[in-house]
Amino acid sequence: LTAMGEPSMDPAMSAADSTAQQDSLFSMTDVFLISLITGLFTYWFFFRKKKEEVPELPKMQSVAAPVRDSSFIEKMKKTGRNIVVFYGSQTGTAEEFANRLSKDAHRYGLRGMAADPEEYDLSDLSRLSEIDKSLAVFCMATYGEGDPTDNAQDFYDWLQEADADLSGLRFAVFGLGNKTYEHFNAMGKYVDKRLEELGAQRIFELGLGDDDGNLEEDFITWREQFWPAVCEHFGVEATGEESSIRQYELVVHTDVNMTKVYTGEMGRLKSYENQKPPFDAKNPFLAQVTENRKLNEGGERHLMHLELDISNSKIRYESGDHVAVYPANDSSLVNQIGEILGTDLDTVMSLNNLDEESNKKHPFPCPTSYRTALTYYLDITNPPRTNVLYELAQYASDAGEQERLRKMASSAAEGKALYLSWVVEARRNILAILQDMPSLRPPIDHLCELLPRLQARYYSIASSSKVHPNSIHICAVTVEYETKTGRLNKGVATNWLKSKEPAQSGSSSLVPMYVRKSQFRLPFKPSTPVIMIGPGTGIAPFIGFIQERAWLKQQGKEVGETVLYYGCRREHEDYLYREELARFQKEGVLTQLNVAFSRDQAEKVYVQHLLKKNKENVWKLVNEGMAHIYVCGDARNMARDVQNTFYEIVSEFGNMSQPQAVDYVKKLMTKGRYSLDVWS
Repeated sequence: LTAMGEPSMDPAMSAADSTAQQDSLFSMTDVFLISLITGLFTYWFFFRKKKEEVPELPKMQSVAAPVRDSSFIEKMKKTGRNIVVFYGSQTGTAEEFANRLSKDAHRYGLRGMAADPEEYDLSDLSRLSEIDKSLAVFCMATYGEGDPTDNAQDFYDWLQEADADLSGLRFAVFGLGNKTYEHFNAMGKYVDKRLEELGAQRIFELGLGDDDGNLEEDFITWREQFWPAVCEHFGVEATGEESSIRQYELVVHTDVNMTKVYTGEMGRLKSYENQKPPFDAKNPFLAQVTENRKLNEGGERHLMHLELDISNSKIRYESGDHVAVYPANDSSLVNQIGEILGTDLDTVMSLNNLDEESNKKHPFPCPTSYRTALTYYLDITNPPRTNVLYELAQYASDAGEQERLRKMASSAAEGKALYLSWVVEARRNILAILQDMPSLRPPIDHLCELLPRLQARYYSIASSSKVHPNSIHICAVTVEYETKTGRLNKGVATNWLKSKEPAQSGSSSLVPMYVRKSQFRLPFKPSTPVIMIGPGTGIAPFIGFIQERAWLKQQGKEVGETVLYYGCRREHEDYLYREELARFQKEGVLTQLNVAFSRDQAEKVYVQHLLKKNKENVWKLVNEGMAHIYVCGDARNMARDVQNTFYEIVSEFGNMSQPQAVDYVKKLMTKGRYSLDVWS
């Protein structure tokens, strides 16, 4: 029965079991309690952390604060301005024109400000009508092949995508271009057209300045009709004659810490001593010149090949890109200006903007010395513009010289003609003007305020980064000519580069530079044929292209036909890169080498003549081979003649009329199969 019923308990066993159960229960409770306490502590810890972070949230919101600063509307309201002049500028001229227009405004009881579109939110244009008698003026330069300038790229992108209602906006546009280029004033024309499409009201016609002609005269002519149109629109009148108003005040530093003084840097103080990437226009890299050799065997010119070491700079470039270099003015010109004006050029000074609200605190990096300003920051070799002459006139003690300067700065036909002949055509720079007008002795600080900034010079890179990842090559010709006054004028950058000695310690071998990306690119497929046309130093990018095609071939890639049309004056005088080209041809990379020597025979022969000679082969490569065409060099004559030759070839072999042939070539351009890298 017991077997069938509940087991009978042994008293001793029962006590032990009971104690074990109690022990087990106690330890489980411990674990539970410890876990609970740990959990609560963890929860409390993180909860406490979150509570501590809550007061920091307003700090995160402060990121949005600069948006208010980027509103030009708020700035205009705060400073009582009603005219804003935006500039798209690559070389400083459009910025200069914008400053002149904004300065003009005071003569009509209006207040203007010049503005860099890169620094503001341009969608605020729709709010400009909140300001009484408001107007937006756009001084827009066109860069390269119809492109916006670097600082106007965002504005251009916004215009393309914008669907804003600009019906309350009043505007006017002055474009800066060059007629020798295919897309003359494309940016100015686009801004003018697009603003109207978005509903804005044009109050004066589009101005088209031509740098191949007389850009200064084009601007003055437009400006003298622009202001009367503004007066009529707003019902205002001129308050008086143009007057000289200083924009900056001089501060001379007698007791200054020299470590706080700029010595040629473009942006950050001591940036040349303590280099930090990324490198760009405001932060150039100091590259060492490792090679500087003369390329030509004879003739009066000096053609040179330079190599810049970019090791450890993290600078990347592609074949076809441009290298920008910041040159220095000739020290003898700087010294002569100092002597004529009786100035101690080593005086350390600052020019401070009298408008405290202006984003531009100084015309160039300050504090600095007059010597540094005239050497690295100011353009002293180009003929000064009329506004500079007008402002300087007050400092001529001779009445005749003063009248002459004022006349050249006027909009009268006689004054324009005098400016053209005496300044522009005679290539008189500021030193020549001071020499030829003995009574003109302006204060050096006002002269420094008026002179435009010295600009970077761009060169097509003559190397491939696949072959030369740590160096950038330049091919250039030194500019030197005699003016109508018998003076010898020298190109700033090329003569400065010529003087660079490889592997020397100190600044004698250093070049401040950065890379500007280009659309001038080899085809994506290496098997695509290329036709390259580049006489003179126009061969530069093609040296890089051929190097790259040779490298691709070494990698086992199928490389298409590589055809070069090159030209120079004489075979035994200025045939650039002769040995390199012969080697590339021998290796089979350069499948055709066509060279035109223009002066080796009675009748001049240029690259376009060789294209005509080989017209059947050219058409076959373009039509059947889908070849890409590249033209580099002189825009005024060569590029135009080459393009006309392609019209003829297309018309003849494609059985097309002239208009159809022109359209065919234009379509090649649109598709990126006809690329230009030209200058005038």
